[in-house]
Amino acid sequence: MIRSVVRGFGAALPKRVMTNRDMEAIVDTSDEWIVQRTGIRQRYVAGDDETTASLGEAAARAALANGGLTPADIDLVICATSTPDNTFPATSVNIQNRLGMSHGFAFDVQAVCTGFVYAVTTADAYIRGGLAKRVLVIGAETFSRILDWNDRTTCVLFGDGAGAIILEATEGEGTVADRGVLTAHLRSDGSHKDKLYVDGGPSTTGTVGKLRMEGREVFKYAVGMITDVIQAAFDATGTTADDLDWLVPHQANRRIIDGSAKKLNIDAAKVVITVDLHGNTSAASIPLALATAAGDGRIKKGDLVMLEAMGGGFTWGAVLLRW
Repeated sequence: MIRSVVRGFGAALPKRVMTNRDMEAIVDTSDEWIVQRTGIRQRYVAGDDETTASLGEAAARAALANGGLTPADIDLVICATSTPDNTFPATSVNIQNRLGMSHGFAFDVQAVCTGFVYAVTTADAYIRGGLAKRVLVIGAETFSRILDWNDRTTCVLFGDGAGAIILEATEGEGTVADRGVLTAHLRSDGSHKDKLYVDGGPSTTGTVGKLRMEGREVFKYAVGMITDVIQAAFDATGTTADDLDWLVPHQANRRIIDGSAKKLNIDAAKVVITVDLHGNTSAASIPLALATAAGDGRIKKGDLVMLEAMGGGFTWGAVLLRW
């Protein structure tokens, strides 16, 4: 059986750090309020010379270096983003060009905060289908560009950044002991659109628009949806929370992360937390967290790792892989 194994990982962050104290000077909020309700202490904000594509390129180059590869070794580039550099062409094509690639193919995936999970699942399907041997999977966002900086309920939550992994076709035995993606479970329900959305777009207002969110409503659904797909992944592989080495969740809110882990009886010591450092970076949050935990030696070869996310739409999903 062909498995999609992680060959390399990387991350990139803007130069500017914005702390909660900095936020206090912009809107009526406080460090105590933000930390208590979200766990966020700082976030990174892109400068004028930093874009989704430039951050994605930097993360991609870091992943290539980590994996001992060059752009010539990549067949496909998938970028998960809700904040593209342009309406078109796709940001992935822009990144492909910035990497000096004129071969292979590239496209974007848009599932908001679940984007990276969708992108990994898509890459795995291309690899297992024999259409690609190595896929560069990127999550990159500049959410600061779509925030209403007068809305204290949303502007304190989000940050910018990018993360990337390279998935490589590798022969496996077809058991849960294999390295690589073991199972993936995706969901969506468009009836929840008005709970988390951007109030603009080319086909409606002709503008980019700003992010709008009903925070309590999102929180109400989040834990149930996340535990649904994680349990589905456990059921599909015959594994349990005890078998898991690491849970790498979408970094939206510390309360949601803690609530999901508790509901599934996942030891808090197994949960990778970076929301305090990065805020909610949407599709970039999981690969940023992966790069952090793999970079500092926590995630090691052979570890069983669960990725999970929920985002606007609603979309939600989980991927279980062995590192």
